Amino acid sequence: MRHIHTCPHCHSYTLEDSCPQCTQQTILARPPKYSPEDKYGEYRRKAKELSHEHMEN
Repeated sequence: MRHIHTCPHCHSYTLEDSCPQCTQQTILARPPKYSPEDKYGEYRRKAKELSHEHMEN
């Protein structure tokens, strides 16, 4: 399963190991606090979808 990463340089979020905006190495983001608005739900769903696709191949 892929996890949400954050760039320590430009503070953007991505699923990649390097930042698509500044090409710096990313680090794992801390888990967000619970919120009914779920700001990171889109990222989690995409990561889950990608991990399922990877397992099928």
